[in-house]
Amino acid sequence: MTLPESGEGTGARTPKRAAGKAARAARLPADELRRALRLPADEARRRFASAPVARLATLGSQGEPHIIPVTFALDGEHIYSAVDAKPKTTSRLRRLANIAADPRVAVLADHYSDDWDRLWWVRADGRAAILGTRDEMAGPLRLLADRYPQYRVNPPQGPVIAVLAVRWAGWAASEPGQNP
Repeated sequence: MTLPESGEGTGARTPKRAAGKAARAARLPADELRRALRLPADEARRRFASAPVARLATLGSQGEPHIIPVTFALDGEHIYSAVDAKPKTTSRLRRLANIAADPRVAVLADHYSDDWDRLWWVRADGRAAILGTRDEMAGPLRLLADRYPQYRVNPPQGPVIAVLAVRWAGWAASEPGQNP
C-alpha cells in the first residue's frame, strides 16, 4: 500500500506520522497494546450513543446472520429501535421473526474517517424483545422522536425492538476521550 504524500487527500496520514505511530505501537507489549485500544464500557456507551445509525444483527432459523441498519435511542442499558414508515418490501419483517424465535442480538455502531486515528466501533450484545402495545412503546417512541426530527413529523407505528445490552465491547484507534 502506498501512503499519500504530505498534504494529499483529506486528513490522510503522512508517511512520517504513520511511521511514528507504528514505532510507538512497537514499543508496547502486545497485550498492553490490545488493552489500550479497548474501550471501557462507559466510553463505549458514550460513543455508541453519538452514532446516528447502528446495525442490528439477529439470527435466522438456521443460525444464519441477518444484519440491517437501524435508527435507535439508548437509555441506560436499553437500546430501542422502531419499525417506522420508511418503505419496506414486506410487512412480515425478518428481524421481528428472528427475534421472536431467538432473542440473542448484537447492535453495532461505528465511526469511519479517512484519518484512521479517529476510527472506532462499539458492539452491544444483548437480548431483544418486541414491544407492541401503546403503553410499552410510548417511552421508547418519545426517546426516538427526541433523537430524530423525522419521527416528530411521522411517528413510527411500531412495533419497537427493545434490546437489553448485557455486554459492551469496543475498539478505538486512539485512546478513549481523544476522538469522538
